[in-house]
Amino acid sequence: MANIKSAKKRILVNKKKAERNQVIKSAVKTEIKKVRTAIEAGNKEEAAKALLNATSAIDKAESKGVFKKNTASRKVSRLAQAVNKMA
Repeated sequence: MANIKSAKKRILVNKKKAERNQVIKSAVKTEIKKVRTAIEAGNKEEAAKALLNATSAIDKAESKGVFKKNTASRKVSRLAQAVNKMA
């Protein structure tokens, strides 16, 4: 355990940030899963709606620094490609 006051604070701050990031990542994974299940079910309208929600969640995660720009872009691109292949 750290002895220095600033080091103790860093540990607490890092723990809070890690928890926040985990919540955001989990929410993104849930949205992506909804898109995938809609695609597997063959429901194009549902998949399109889920894609909008997933894109929004990924963009928010990127703006908060949870995902890097290219990672977020790649995730959105692959989901959109999968939804477009349905037609």
